[in-house]
Amino acid sequence: MCGARYHVTARANRKEMILDTSSMKELFLSVVARAKKKYDFRLENFCIMGNHFHFVIQPGRNESLSAIMQWILSVFAMAYNRIKGFTGHVWGCRFFSRILASLRELLQAFEYIDNNPVKASQVEDRRAWRWGGLWHNRMGHGELVEKPACWLKPFIPEHDQLMIIYNAAPYIS
Repeated sequence: MCGARYHVTARANRKEMILDTSSMKELFLSVVARAKKKYDFRLENFCIMGNHFHFVIQPGRNESLSAIMQWILSVFAMAYNRIKGFTGHVWGCRFFSRILASLRELLQAFEYIDNNPVKASQVEDRRAWRWGGLWHNRMGHGELVEKPACWLKPFIPEHDQLMIIYNAAPYIS
């Protein structure tokens, strides 16, 4: 559907922890960054977990969600198999997607995605999960995740607040 936002998720084959290491999460995010150069879409939120991921994604006017996701999943699978020396399926099945048809559904998807690492006991504070849209927005990393639209900012204020980091180490000459 043209202009629709989707909550998209895909899980690894046999629920294997293919995305468990930082390097595999970074590889997956690099594939997503490449996809953003190839396809027109907005990634409004995401979360990369050990064996699955979640996106809030809005394909561009003449783009197909299926084409975007097929490219991301297949390119990552080829890279993963090459690195690990494996062959065969990486993803359990085709991705799952659901249209977010209302503001309520969009906000529920953001909440669910942001809280996923907390529920999985990966972090205590959802803002600390480095492989999520919330962290990327707060750190000012706009190359993957889009800043929230102006009309959405009041509903998800954490996604619009830059985190200020001070270096506590003394200056060394």
